[in-house]
Parts: sequence; C-alpha cells; structure tokens
Amino acid sequence: MDPFNTLAPSNTPAAVRLNRHYQNLSLVLLLCGTWLFWASHFHSLFDLIQEYGRFVFLGITGAVFANSTGAGGGVIFIPVFSSLGFTETQSVATSFMIQCFGMTAGAISWSVHYRRQHHQDNLWLSLIKTSSFTAIFSVLGLWTSQLLQLNSPSSLHTSFSIFSIVLGIAIIISSKSSTQITRAIMPVDFLWLAVIGYFGGIITAWLSVGVGELIVIYLLLRRICAKMAVAIGVIVSAITVWSASPIHIFSTNSQALYELVLFAGPGAILGGMLARKLALLLPVKVLKLFFSTWIILTGIVML
Repeated sequence: MDPFNTLAPSNTPAAVRLNRHYQNLSLVLLLCGTWLFWASHFHSLFDLIQEYGRFVFLGITGAVFANSTGAGGGVIFIPVFSSLGFTETQSVATSFMIQCFGMTAGAISWSVHYRRQHHQDNLWLSLIKTSSFTAIFSVLGLWTSQLLQLNSPSSLHTSFSIFSIVLGIAIIISSKSSTQITRAIMPVDFLWLAVIGYFGGIITAWLSVGVGELIVIYLLLRRICAKMAVAIGVIVSAITVWSASPIHIFSTNSQALYELVLFAGPGAILGGMLARKLALLLPVKVLKLFFSTWIILTGIVML
C-alpha cells in the first residue's frame, strides 16, 4: 500500500487500482477518526478552531520546507512561536511534537519513493543502512544532552539565529559545489556521519532542529545524490524527534501546547506528503538557494 501516491500507474490492473483507492480512503478515515477522538478531549472544538485553526497552515509550511530540503521544520516553527511570546521550553517542545507528525510523513513518503524508484539504484542502495546508522548516533547525542543536562551555550534566540545564518551560508556553498553528483556513500563517510549525527543530536535537543540539515550539507559537499541526501536527512530527523517523545509528548511535565499541535500536526502530515513531490519536481539547487536565503533572513531578524 502506498498512502502517499493515490494514483496508480496507468498499466496497473483496474482491480488493483480500485483496491488502492479503498486502502487510501480507509487510511484517511482512520486519521480523521483519530483526530476527532483527540479533539473530543478538549472543552470546545468550535473555540479551538477559532483560536488555533490557522496553525494548520503553519504545519503545512514547516513540513513542506523540512521534507523537501532536509532542513527541520523548527526553522519555521521557532521564529513563529517566539513572536507569539512562547517560552523557550514551550517553543522547543511544541516544535518537537509537530515534527513528529510532519517528519514521519516525509520519511514514509521518501521511503516509498526509494522502494518504487531506486531500490535497485547503486547510488541509493545504502539509504536504509546510512539512515539507520546515523540515526543511532543522533539519538545518542540527543539523550546525552538530556541526561547530562547539557545546556545551550546561549539563549534560544541567539543560538537559533547564529545557527540559521551559518546553516544558510553552508547550504548556498553546498549548492554551488554540487554540479556533478555521482558518488556513492563510502566507508569513510560513516565515520563522519557518526560524528555529525551525535553532535547534531545535541543541537537538536537544544533547538528542535539541526541534525537533518548538517547531514544534508555534509552529503552534498561529498557529492552524494542530492535527492538521497535529503531523504536521509528527513528519515534521521524523524527518528530523532520521536526519540524525544518521552520528554515532549508522553511526559506529564511536557510544556508543549497540545491545542496548537492538534491543528498544526495534521497540517504537517499533509505538508510531509507534498514535500517529496515538490522536491522531485523542482531542481534541488533552486530549492536550496531559495530556502537558504529565507533561513539567513530569519536568523538576522531574530538576532
């Protein structure tokens, strides 16, 4: 079943196409039912829609950005939450929760693309192995930060601003240096990905964003297939944000705003489904230049 591609190929038998449509409809109904069940735990759904309904578009925007470039949705969520007066803890926790929706949808979508288009492509053969290996170290980094109570060296605003500016410049440089991307991932890359994953996980614990971007930048500089680089960044980010769920989702002390996530989360799922199609339609270089400019401007504004 492919819940992210409702249109089966034209040469697919009619019975198979019809079965896929029923499966997709069943999935949509299941998701809607789950959302209504969750919404029923709040006091007034009408009041919630009036106050938080607009955050559906925030979820879509953040997830499209995150899953089409490999950059985490926190790049969009953190500035918005800061402008709304959220505390640093609320901003990070809420961003983590929304990304659990959007990055998961994106990771599934990219995995489906790999299974359908590249499972016999030599340049893509290491997708699952590379993603799994890097995610292990990213999760270790995130929990190292949590268990040892490693704090960000400065405030969230300053850390995020500096990180955004450096990230944006790095993306521009990597875009200019990736005109001929033909390499497969080599054994030495796993050593560097372990280091990047670990320290990226620590940064992600502080900012809710970081590891995916660092991975994509490294892979592009190493002239790895750009689309696979984005897919790896998305998959690792999805695993990393879910590894923090005992803190930001299932903990009674979570500072996340669940009412906001109730609307931004489904939006992030939709954005995660659309992002892969956008990334495949547009040249990666154009996407990188556009979003890197946006990231740099965001960082400057928040300084």
